[in-house]
Amino acid sequence: MRNTEVYICSMPQRLDTFLAQEIGQTRSQVAQLIKQECVYVDEKKVSRPGVKLKNGQKVKVEFPQPKIHEAQKVEFDVEILYEDEDVLVINKPSGVTVHPAPSVKEPTLVDWLKHKGIRLSTISGEERHGIVHRLDKGTSGTMVIAKNNDSHEFLSAQLQDKSMGRYYLAVVTPPLKDDVTIIESNIGRSSHNRLKMACGLEHGKYAKTMFKHLALSGDEKAELIACKLFTGRTHQIRVHLESINRHILGDHIYAQSPKIEKSERILLHAYLIYFIHPSTKEKVYFHAEFDELMKDTIYKKFDLEILNEVIKPEYIMHSFTTGS
Repeated sequence: MRNTEVYICSMPQRLDTFLAQEIGQTRSQVAQLIKQECVYVDEKKVSRPGVKLKNGQKVKVEFPQPKIHEAQKVEFDVEILYEDEDVLVINKPSGVTVHPAPSVKEPTLVDWLKHKGIRLSTISGEERHGIVHRLDKGTSGTMVIAKNNDSHEFLSAQLQDKSMGRYYLAVVTPPLKDDVTIIESNIGRSSHNRLKMACGLEHGKYAKTMFKHLALSGDEKAELIACKLFTGRTHQIRVHLESINRHILGDHIYAQSPKIEKSERILLHAYLIYFIHPSTKEKVYFHAEFDELMKDTIYKKFDLEILNEVIKPEYIMHSFTTGS
């Protein structure tokens, strides 16, 4: 039997915007509920996310029963940075996909969570299993996972109002021209390659990324940079870098040139995450160290004394206090 909830609109606005706020999910997740014929306005089934609501209209959502996926055997482990009754903060390994999908054959982070028996939120369905935000398969680093539905709603709201954020570290080639680079360009699915996203598309969504120089490699062919996202689009850092002819080492989707130096993994790491804790309401920060492969590559390329200074969390956060 489906779980049904009813919400009353108190001001004129779009249906997807209204529901995203009410149920603590993204507009794309709301669009999926509408696509699955789960949403009614004044008892009439709706088919479009952009329906304009009027004051006092009743919106009913029949949440679908979650699909139960049998957990696959997991042969990897995940570093836990912090855990309490509300949240789990982890350092996701490179090469691990976050959640199951028809195209994903190998065990995922969700499978690992199930094997650990960690009690998680169910607000996004069984297949998302507490996942508030995601990282690409090749990207490592900090992720926060909700352990109950109240925490999930609270954290999802922070994604919307930007009170949650992450700082990434990446090794790019060639180096950027300026100490600070800000790119604002819409991002959408590429019409030439469905695996890629592209900039400057009319149907794309607004995206803004800020890049900060940290260190130059010994041969001056590569650069360690910090990246701050002001929006959360798919492949955003990689696409914005490609738009200025820069690429992350190890990126096999966006770095097509045979001249690009090879790496066993993409050198992109979600180094630091901050958010307001669901229970304490205090702002908390967590950072995740590099895995051995990324650490070995970076330590060979860059001066160790400079590295130890510029990858301090305090230094990176301070670097972005202007230009935002």
